[in-house]
Amino acid sequence: MLCCMHEHDGPLTRLRRSHEQAVLELLRKHGPLSRAELGERSGLSRTTLHDIVAGLVGSGSVVTGTPHVEVRKRGRPVEKLSLNPAAGEAVGIDFARRAVHVAAVNFAHEVIGSASEAHAADLSWPERIDIAERLLTTSGVVHLDALGAIGVGVVGPTADPGSENARAQGIDGLPDLLRKQFGVPVLLDNNTRLAALAEAVWGAAADSSDVLYLRLSHGVGGGLVVGGALHRGRNGLSGEFGHITVDPAGRRCDCGGTGCLETRASLDAVLYRYREAGGRADDLAGLLDAAAAREPTALDVLERVGNDIGGVLAAVCHAVGPGVIVVGGELAEAGPALLEPVERALRQQLMPLARHHVDVRRATLGDAGSALGGIALVLHESPLLSHYPRPVSEENA
Repeated sequence: MLCCMHEHDGPLTRLRRSHEQAVLELLRKHGPLSRAELGERSGLSRTTLHDIVAGLVGSGSVVTGTPHVEVRKRGRPVEKLSLNPAAGEAVGIDFARRAVHVAAVNFAHEVIGSASEAHAADLSWPERIDIAERLLTTSGVVHLDALGAIGVGVVGPTADPGSENARAQGIDGLPDLLRKQFGVPVLLDNNTRLAALAEAVWGAAADSSDVLYLRLSHGVGGGLVVGGALHRGRNGLSGEFGHITVDPAGRRCDCGGTGCLETRASLDAVLYRYREAGGRADDLAGLLDAAAAREPTALDVLERVGNDIGGVLAAVCHAVGPGVIVVGGELAEAGPALLEPVERALRQQLMPLARHHVDVRRATLGDAGSALGGIALVLHESPLLSHYPRPVSEENA
């Protein structure tokens, strides 16, 4: 948020910022608190707390009020401090392969809107950005002039703007287009890694500090939370589980490899395997309906897909040792028909010591996951982001 963007970053500024964040987090967690309650919970001295609260009230981040139910038996009513929901908003945008998903929260971390719209895979960036702006403005709850920053998810590794990799991915210039459209700083990252962040902050893995997230969609990718921090990797090349080889003699993958998990477990690949086995469904919805009806062909294909996925997850588990595995994406809607084979293959291939220390869960945040992860990136208040650069103001970008 804007209140957390400072021009200087010396020791005193960092200390003050940490005090601000401690106070804001207490108000976010507990709701309205008196100064005495804040002092007790924060451990800050009365003088320091007075200075921090004065700054937050002066910036509009915190407001004072007197709840009518909180009245002393004698003397004047107790003044309470609370977050100001109108102090600003943060927006997350997920540019998926064939859809745009948006979400917005206010300063109190309350989700105030989310929306999605499908589109053709070859739609241009300006057209996708127009969809995002329309989804945000027509919701009636997002005020673009109140934005502090935007977190954006894109498909594939996120390369530095202007680099050869960025041009190859087609994302070169995207941050500039977004800044021009919305007039605020933009943070860009892989959309699947942002979904992992959201599930670890608000979703299925909020109780774990070591998380492996796998998304099964038009592409296959993931994210890692290691030791309580989201792992980005050098040049953003972390979580590319879809390009781990499953079948060396298999189909050619778009990445240039052969037999990658993405050629076995992406939506198109699973539908291909289903029709090859004699299935008649034309799309994912048909396949899911067939599985729900216990059609043998559908269940057999999902069993084999689950076995492929479980083997890859076991290999990654041996490397990073997660406590929780979260499986998301459209294919995860198959539920037990897919997840039970995944878990069986995982436990069969894990070494015995690890078999009972990994919990497999289905993602809970749905289509909005990556957009919510973009918001978490903007707010930058989770220890999961301790390795990420903080947002900077436009003047200092």
